[in-house]
Amino acid sequence: MPRPSIDRERLRVFVRGLDGADLLVLLDRAIDLLPASKLPALIRDYARPADLRPDGSEAQGLLKATERFHRESLEGRYYEDFMVNSKKYRQMSKGTQRWIAECQRLLDLSVEASGPEHPQDARAALELIFDLLLRIDDGNHEFVFFADEAGSWQVGVDWRRVMPAWFRCLAPSAPPDEYAEKVHSMVSYYAHWEADKILPAARRWASADQKAALDRLPAPAQTYKQPVLRVRP
Repeated sequence: MPRPSIDRERLRVFVRGLDGADLLVLLDRAIDLLPASKLPALIRDYARPADLRPDGSEAQGLLKATERFHRESLEGRYYEDFMVNSKKYRQMSKGTQRWIAECQRLLDLSVEASGPEHPQDARAALELIFDLLLRIDDGNHEFVFFADEAGSWQVGVDWRRVMPAWFRCLAPSAPPDEYAEKVHSMVSYYAHWEADKILPAARRWASADQKAALDRLPAPAQTYKQPVLRVRP
C-alpha cells in the first residue's frame, strides 16, 4: 500500500503547534530517520558538528540503554520541579519532558526489536519501562514531576502499538497461565476500554495452551490493581 503524501507546509504548521515532550519525541524520530549526511544541516545555527563527533565509545544496545534509563530515573536524574500556581498547573518541567521523550524513544526501539531475533531483550526492555510507569502510578517514587493529576497516562503511551509487541516477546517464554495473567492484568490496568482491539494480538502470538488459559479468564475490566511484572529493582 503506497504511503500517503504529506504537504510540507501543512506539516510545518502542525509541528509549530506542538510543544514540550511532544516536540522532543518528534525531534528524536527525525534524528533517527535522517541520514548522517543531513545531520549537520539539522543542527546548523544551534551547535557545531565538531562538538558532536563520535567519541569512540561503543554504542549501547537496546537493553543496556533501557537499563541505564531505568537506573537514572530512579536516581532522580530527570527530576525537576517548579512552583505550581494557577497559570503553571498544566506545565511540565524540562526534566519531565526529557524523561517522556526518552521513554517514548525506547518504547519505539523496543517495538521495532520485538521480532524473532532478540525477543528476550525486547521483553526485558519493555518491562523495565512498564515498571517505571507503574512506579509513577503508585505515588511512592518521585523521579518525574507532574504539576497536576500525576499519572502514567500523561506519558501518552500508544498501548495499541506497544502491547502487541510485548505479547510477541512474552509468548515464547511464558507458561500458559503466566502469559494469560500478565496479558489480562496489563490490559485491564492500562487499556481495558480497547481490549477488543488489543486482545486479538495476544491470541495471535499465543500457543494453543496459552489461548486456552486466556479463555479461562473473564474479559478485562477497569482495575486499580497494578500488574506484577517482577522486574529487577
